[in-house]
Amino acid sequence: MTITTLDSTTALIVIDLQAGTLGGPTAHPAGEIVARAAELLAAFRAQGRLVVLANVDGTPAGRTQYGEGAREFPAAFSALVPELGQQPGDVTLTRATWSAFAGTDLDAILTERGITQIVLAGIATSFGVESTARDAYDRGYSVALAIDAITDRSADAHDASVARVFPALGQTGSAAEVIALLG
Repeated sequence: MTITTLDSTTALIVIDLQAGTLGGPTAHPAGEIVARAAELLAAFRAQGRLVVLANVDGTPAGRTQYGEGAREFPAAFSALVPELGQQPGDVTLTRATWSAFAGTDLDAILTERGITQIVLAGIATSFGVESTARDAYDRGYSVALAIDAITDRSADAHDASVARVFPALGQTGSAAEVIALLG
């Protein structure tokens, strides 16, 4: 469903726009994704709305086809890109999971501030963004996804999430549409 409204208590959560995740190939030009996320950040900050910057510094302990157990990423991998213009009032969450909720105090932060809706942007569509959207939906938040401020390593994975998963979790629209709804 196309995004139709934003609650007055909407927060922006930007997922993993950091040196390491942007260092590889992406389905959509990384610079464009970062630029749109920066536009969203500026609009949310201008209205005094909550901004959350989430980065990842490792992996959980579970074994996968990609490797055994937990591992830590180098600090340079986890560094948020400067284009985000990180501000002292931003909430920054560092995690070793796909979802920004898992293993962090994000839910408590949102609840304490009366947040009822989140807008998501970032990378990777089918990993961190989708996992955070699923967690938010399961916790009762309204979810909106700025589709042109999200990308994945794989165009097929991105398209599958956008077409099949996101409509069941919330509303989608462009960064410009989200900004217009901020008023």
